[in-house]
Amino acid sequence: MSQVANERSENVFEDYKAPMSGAQAVVEANRCLYCEDAPCITACPTGINIPEFIRKIATGNVKGSAKTIFESNILGMSCARVCPVEVLCVGDCVYNHMDSPPIEIGKLQRYATDQAFEKDWRYFEAGADTGKSVGLVGGGPASIACAHELRRLGHACTIYESRDVLGGLNTTGVAPYKMRADRSVEEINWVLEIGGIDIKTGVKVGQDVSWQELEDKHDALFVGMGLGPDRWLEIAGKELEGVYGAVDFIEQMKLGSVQTDKVNRAIVVGGGNTAIDAVRELRGLGIENVSMVYRRNEATMSGYSHEWKAAKLAGATGNWFAQPAGFVGDEDGRVTGLRCNRLDAERNPVPDGEFVAQADLILLAIGQSKLGDLVAALDGVELDWGKVVTDEHGATGRPGIYAGGDCTNGGKEVVNAVAEGRDAARAIDRYIQGGK
Repeated sequence: MSQVANERSENVFEDYKAPMSGAQAVVEANRCLYCEDAPCITACPTGINIPEFIRKIATGNVKGSAKTIFESNILGMSCARVCPVEVLCVGDCVYNHMDSPPIEIGKLQRYATDQAFEKDWRYFEAGADTGKSVGLVGGGPASIACAHELRRLGHACTIYESRDVLGGLNTTGVAPYKMRADRSVEEINWVLEIGGIDIKTGVKVGQDVSWQELEDKHDALFVGMGLGPDRWLEIAGKELEGVYGAVDFIEQMKLGSVQTDKVNRAIVVGGGNTAIDAVRELRGLGIENVSMVYRRNEATMSGYSHEWKAAKLAGATGNWFAQPAGFVGDEDGRVTGLRCNRLDAERNPVPDGEFVAQADLILLAIGQSKLGDLVAALDGVELDWGKVVTDEHGATGRPGIYAGGDCTNGGKEVVNAVAEGRDAARAIDRYIQGGK
């Protein structure tokens, strides 16, 4: 991870959700009702015992609090930052039904886990060597969580990652105002200190090493390769300079390799969470005029409403019922605008409704391609619209091959990937030990 990337993330973007002080954490922790049948636990994909970790903060046992979190979610530090708690644990807090502010669970989790990192607390050791090994394809949250759980169970692990850096979207794609790239790398290094996890970066499975070679080398495989490149609009002018996929742009920006100092007007096409993240990042970079172009209206966009509210407070605007029809450029081949058709409420073109939205930069946030085709050649591995099909334990139809994360769920949250990787590790353990 380059120093330029670290400095760029740190100096340009401040934390969207500021950390709590020790006094604030204790006060907030003492508000918790410690529900016996806590709905917040059910709402957490990793099932963290939330009342327990909060009670430990209230009693001054922060080290024990962090341990409770990490026992369920080894990437609890990053999830405390990037989880949409408003629609998960916090959204299910009983205080929501009592006309009182819900407990700030995410901030309390961040307080405990940040203390663990700052004070270098260690909780886990590798289990007794079983003589078995597992290969993990992809170095994102699902594989990291899976590998750590497998090491606790005593199995050797090798992670095969096509990039030069681990962490998946935590490192390269999560908005830097939520999670800086260097913080993600720090977390992964902490997880890897359990030992026995071999890392092979710059390796593309299917090109540099075959699936058959991996199956021959390991007792089981876990596929956690995430999603593919940004989807593209097949319209005129797509080759113009200044048109990017949003995920690719975010990665370049986090790694310090984009320049936006000459950009005054930017457009983000799409209405999901990636589009909202991109809009907020562009505003954070100081671009004065940032708008979202979406074919539906504000009420039906798929992105989280609380995130879009924050984007509007930051100065972003929306251009609703607008369907991109072509990119407009100058004689030097650089984009200058986006030609759109205005749509009615039924999303039919409005007569004479064509217009051009001016822009020096256009990001496409209309989804990412699926990578399921990379494993389609393996007999028994089924795909559903590009997603790898698994059972509830992460097992595919091919014995010994398991999967989890975005390649199976189509692009959910980091916490979902962690839960799927952890649970698959336990199923892999049963499989290679001769169970079911």
